[in-house]
Amino acid sequence: MAALPLKKKKPQLPPESSVILIVDDDKFIRELCENALYGYRILQAETCEEALKVYAAESVDLILSDICMPGESGIELLKQVKQLDPNATVIIMTGFADKEMLLNALKEDADDFINKPLNFLQLRTAVEKTLGRKALKEELANIKRSDQLKNAFLSLVSHKLRTPLTGISLFLQNLRYGGFTPGDPDFLENLALADEEAVYLDQLVADLLTFSQVMVKEGSVSSAPADLNEIVDDVLQRSREKKYHPTVKVHCTPGKVPLASLNVEKVSFAILQVINNAFKFSRESSLITVCTGTREGSLYISVTDSGSGIPDSEVQRIFEKFYQIDPDNTGQVRGFGLGLFFARDFVRQHGGDITLVSEPNNGTTVTINIPLKIKK
Repeated sequence: MAALPLKKKKPQLPPESSVILIVDDDKFIRELCENALYGYRILQAETCEEALKVYAAESVDLILSDICMPGESGIELLKQVKQLDPNATVIIMTGFADKEMLLNALKEDADDFINKPLNFLQLRTAVEKTLGRKALKEELANIKRSDQLKNAFLSLVSHKLRTPLTGISLFLQNLRYGGFTPGDPDFLENLALADEEAVYLDQLVADLLTFSQVMVKEGSVSSAPADLNEIVDDVLQRSREKKYHPTVKVHCTPGKVPLASLNVEKVSFAILQVINNAFKFSRESSLITVCTGTREGSLYISVTDSGSGIPDSEVQRIFEKFYQIDPDNTGQVRGFGLGLFFARDFVRQHGGDITLVSEPNNGTTVTINIPLKIKK
């Protein structure tokens, strides 16, 4: 057997380099392919079983697999990978012109074929074209998802705005056509309801403006030294829901925390969403407990309410875009269901996480953890 080709010194690859998994029982072929595909991050496997383990452990952009190997074939690998991820990208290498074998590969959705003996230019071209098609498919899928989210959001906004407008409109129509006599108890009651709806409408418009600004700032994080306790104190002062729930008490226990590198605007937004939700779902005359501190190299803030709690079936969905908990099944939960989605996103941008523990009828605790970066 010919000696393995001398390996060139591998260049330092940028983090965004595509990852290619080469699967062939012949080490010589794997090394040839790796040399030909310089500029990509290369992983290797010599069997279908080994390839599946690598694929499960790594983020792979493309699989380049021989069709005939000991044990399970490249076709079986293709089939199993596509079952795991229908959008997986697989190029099959074969030294056989067996039509039935090629048809089976096509049936299992192979993305391309390369004949042996390998032509390096053909190999690079096939890989580049396949990765290009993969990127185009992902871009089109992202556009489609974006359109679906946009349509869902517009539908949600339309519904949310229409509800208070309907209440205000009905009150004005009754007033116009003599349904109320100014000064009567019914008039005063409905006037208060219309005023409440107008306030809510104003809140919705303010939320829309806030979320439009949030979406623009969804990317990178610019940080500066900040005091978590000062952020929490400011958020509690600004909380709109706190003003609307005057009977709900707040017990704040600020721990000793060092200055940390934070994006104050984004951390404030995340904490505000958690605290507003605690007020929104608390019972009258109940208690909300807010604690801050450090543990295991991270800042933390926990917010505990004694509200109705969240069923286990809904806990996993609480951070989904547009998802809202409706404990009383009224279908009239106020807001857009975006606050916790962006809160988690902003916390993750800081390298942290946000967790939620809840039990029906026993309240909810939401905890934000952010890795501590002390500024001297």
